[in-house]
Amino acid sequence: MSEPAASTSAAAFCAGLVREANFDRYAATLFVPPEKRRSLLALAAFNAEIVRVRSQVSQPLPGEVRLQWWTDLLAGTAHGGAEGNPVAAELTRAIAEHALPVEPLTRLIEAHIFDLYNDPMPDWTVLEPHLVETEGALISLTARVLAQGAGQASDAVEHVARHAGVVVGVARIVARLPYDSARRQLYLPNDVLQRHGCDLEQVFSGQSTAALRAALTEVVAEARKHLDQAFQELIELPAAVRPAFLPLGLARCDLNRLAGPERDPFTPFERSRLATLWTLWRASRSKPFR
Repeated sequence: MSEPAASTSAAAFCAGLVREANFDRYAATLFVPPEKRRSLLALAAFNAEIVRVRSQVSQPLPGEVRLQWWTDLLAGTAHGGAEGNPVAAELTRAIAEHALPVEPLTRLIEAHIFDLYNDPMPDWTVLEPHLVETEGALISLTARVLAQGAGQASDAVEHVARHAGVVVGVARIVARLPYDSARRQLYLPNDVLQRHGCDLEQVFSGQSTAALRAALTEVVAEARKHLDQAFQELIELPAAVRPAFLPLGLARCDLNRLAGPERDPFTPFERSRLATLWTLWRASRSKPFR
């Protein structure tokens, strides 16, 4: 029996949104079983909607209202529910089909309230949970979808997802430094910046100082510790869930490029779509992910 046109249209909308908003996540879904792809695109589309709230509002309060709608949707109290919103419809479908927990999605929304303000990220004790509840949550939920049932959603998977979330998140933060600093927002831990004598106003004005490069070196080194730990533990996970961690392959390559001693941290970071697909394909063929 064919699906209703509205359902297939919503799925196509989510696929298009993810392809344009976050090609990395879109490309990663091409390396999982086809029957799982729709739900993964729903999760990625939901994330894209949450992340882009900051760019859609000029003040924090309207942004919080938008995020609250998603929180209410997950709680079943949103006005109008998922009707008329293809991303909400697809997310609701994915949650029901795979018995996904709602709490990680709610925490992801709460974590992104930080995006609406220009407060500095205080230190690693705040940054790490932030990355775990955003990037890490998406990886964990992806693993649940791939697990063929709740039985494989083990503590071990969650543990690797936490490390992977930090790695992917740090790579994204360093890569997006030119964009975020231009709007006077920094996700780099402020205590690391201060320890190296990095002046925030110089960062906001795009000055590539020795102090900033030293701080970035420390941040990348910390991410690599999580990367090493994630790869050590990944090999012990069930083969079915390992493709959820393919973003680690991209992050590893990105960190290598971003950490180059001669690289200007304010040079926009670019990776072609072809390079993204090639990197993910190579990772998918390597032992940790198979």
